[in-house]
This record gives sequence, structure tokens and C-alpha cells, in this order.
Amino acid sequence: MSASQEITRLLQGWSDGDEQALAKLTPVLYKELHRMAHRYMRQERPGHTLQTTALINEAYLRLIGWKNVRWQNRAQFFGVSAQLMRKILVDFARSRNYAKRGSGARVVSLEEAPGISRDRAGDILALDEALQTLAAIDPRKSQIVELRFFGGLSLEETADVLKVSSRTVRRDWELAKTWLGREMSAETAS
Repeated sequence: MSASQEITRLLQGWSDGDEQALAKLTPVLYKELHRMAHRYMRQERPGHTLQTTALINEAYLRLIGWKNVRWQNRAQFFGVSAQLMRKILVDFARSRNYAKRGSGARVVSLEEAPGISRDRAGDILALDEALQTLAAIDPRKSQIVELRFFGGLSLEETADVLKVSSRTVRRDWELAKTWLGREMSAETAS
């Protein structure tokens, strides 16, 4: 059994109330959540007061508190984790009273954004607002951005979570990046 299949089996056991499955799953999930949180925190400004460990712990505590969730597989779990971490960072940025729309930040592509901006909290808020707009127009494209950009899921894993083909994910990913780039450019120009 592959590691991914083992995680899926344990997630399903945990969903069924098996506490031993959760005990076996915790170190594996924590390691993966740490990797994901580290990627998020690399996108934040230097000296950010929220630390990687705090982000992991906050996400983990919220995830294990969900009793009525039926986990389907590893990809779904980490997709939900990515969305949750994004929400935690957005909430944190809002609570710190950061500028809402990037405050005249330089317009960059989605791939360049994490490495360029110093005020990344503003970027996260602008991206969150753009994603909310996209979700109102096309929820699947918004989910694809969350899963791929924030969750680090592959095309295949994203397709598995959304129950569509990899080709559909690839097409929607490209369209979503173009749309978000245009939307965020318009926001910083105004």
C-alpha cells in the first residue's frame, strides 16, 4: 500500500471514530501540514509575528475539532487544510489592520507574487478578495487556485479532489491565473 493510500485509509478510519487511526495519522499529518505552513510563511514578509508552528497548530486544532467530516482521501484533506491556512492568514492580516488592496503595490503574476512583495499581508488580502470575486463567478476555478497555489496539490490531486479531469484542471488553472492577474492589476491601478 502506498503512503497516500495509507493516509487515505487512516483518514477514513478517523472519520469513522477510530482514535488509533488518529494517533497513527497525527505525526504524518503534522509533517505534511508543517511543509504546507512553511510554504505559506515563506510568502509572508520577514519578521511576521505569526510563526510557522503557530499556523500549523491553529490549523491542526481546527481540523481535529471537526467531528462530522467524512474524509475521502489525502488530497481532499490537504485541500481543506490549504483553505483553512489561507483563512487563518487572511484573518490574521485583517486583524493587524493591513492595507486592503495592496497599497499601490507593483503588479506581478501569480507565480511571482510570493517572492517579490514586502507587504505580503496586503497581497494576501488582495488575492483573497479577488478569489472571493472569482468564486462568485466560477467557484471551481477559485477552488483550483486554492488547491494548486495554496495547497501545493498537483494537477492530478486537484482533479481527484474536484472529481474532474486533469485536462479540465489545467485549462481552468490557466484561465484563473489570467483572470486573477487582470483583476489584481485593476485593483492596484484604482
